[in-house]
Amino acid sequence: MSDRVVSLVRTLVPSVWGTVVAWLVGVGLLPTNLADDARGLATTVLVPVAISGVYAGARWLESRPWMPTWLSRLLLGSTRQPTYAPPAA
Repeated sequence: MSDRVVSLVRTLVPSVWGTVVAWLVGVGLLPTNLADDARGLATTVLVPVAISGVYAGARWLESRPWMPTWLSRLLLGSTRQPTYAPPAA
């Protein structure tokens, strides 16, 4: 896999996880009366916050020596971090 594909996968997979977390909050983790009020909030604030939280948490976990490879792959989509060449002069 090229570095570009790795970087895209490592952005897309945590985004999907964050969206799932936000959806679960919107449909199941809030009381019914609060869930109705939070629907607009969920689409504008909760989804990006959940995505950012999932990504930050996954990156933090990835840096831990006890983190299993399979869990890193599940959360981020790849265990390989992309490398970037310095810009040409």
